[in-house]
Amino acid sequence: MTNARAARTLTAELARHTGPKTCLLVGVDGRSATLAAALQALLPGDALTVVPGDGAAVGALRDHLAAQGRWVADRVRVVDSIAEADPAEVVVVGEPLTGSAEEARATVEGLTKYLADGGVLSIAAGLTGGAAAELDRQGALFGVGVDTVVRNNPPLRVHRLRFTPADTSAAARVTPAYRPSSVPLTRGMHIDSNGVAAAGIALGVAALIRATRPKSRLWLVPALAAAPVAAFFRDPQRDVPDDETAVVAASDGKVLSVERVRDDRFGPDEFLRVAVFLSVLDVHVNRAPVAGKVVDYFVTDGGFAAAMKPEAEHNVAAYTVLDTARGTVVVAQRTGLIARRIVQRAPVGALLAKGERFGLIRFGSRTDVYLPAEAATPAVAPGDRVRGATSVIAHWT
Repeated sequence: MTNARAARTLTAELARHTGPKTCLLVGVDGRSATLAAALQALLPGDALTVVPGDGAAVGALRDHLAAQGRWVADRVRVVDSIAEADPAEVVVVGEPLTGSAEEARATVEGLTKYLADGGVLSIAAGLTGGAAAELDRQGALFGVGVDTVVRNNPPLRVHRLRFTPADTSAAARVTPAYRPSSVPLTRGMHIDSNGVAAAGIALGVAALIRATRPKSRLWLVPALAAAPVAAFFRDPQRDVPDDETAVVAASDGKVLSVERVRDDRFGPDEFLRVAVFLSVLDVHVNRAPVAGKVVDYFVTDGGFAAAMKPEAEHNVAAYTVLDTARGTVVVAQRTGLIARRIVQRAPVGALLAKGERFGLIRFGSRTDVYLPAEAATPAVAPGDRVRGATSVIAHWT
């Protein structure tokens, strides 16, 4: 079964599309949390088709939706079987898959013909078992996003699968996706799941030391470290500028350089590169500087020089390449002297909204944003402080 958190994750792709869209919701009844989340995500111009689950009474489901009022009734249609449904831009399976890998594969294959070109299938399974293994395999081939929902009974892994390419222009019509990996503390402040895990490990070590060496105060070291370690992974909510010409910072930090460079890996043209240094005190969650489609991702080997030094350009780095309406845009996540771990959560084929979280770098590091030089004018200079998703680092010309 899915709770409200899992349901919100399943319907995240529906909720983030701002333009008129079509959605097919499969396998629910009137009590389904996924149905409630889908109804909450509807916008004017949307159309939702609902297919009842096994054992669900069609009449009761229609009565339930009719009781929601005219606004819902005008946008939602209940059909007796999926054979009556039309292809949709978002297909959501309301309950997690169970059973064998073969059964899961047959379910996915049966649903693909109800996906419009560039559409997304949102589907979940537990963390183990045949169905989970099959969805992991499908995700490796066609995945454009995956989230693990631990706070569900049982825990689930939600996959978003896209079998035909999405148009790059669609990125401008989406908002940042809901991510359960960002754990809310207050309305304006979240902690990335990496921080929760790190703090938990620190407290576990403290408890172990306290149990094995009760007379020692050594346990205070990891216990007191838990809070600052978690704070390093803080993930504040940010308001993205409405200006369509604005390119926003990919991270918090201090601008190291603004220069024109060439890099044959991204094409023959010149790029405007804005490099930002992140100290251990900065927010380390990385965000998309523009709306675009991820078309490539690769990691290069290198050293671990201090991130504020010029030689950090040759450090280990992960490159996320975006196709945008203005040309190729690249975000480089570079390690530093202390940073040795890069997290990137946007697979090839994923659409990213401007300001959307797509990864993080653990501890001090650097991010570089590459923009087509002839299409962008810098809005910052070396020494300026910037905030990810909020500060404008350049304008499209």
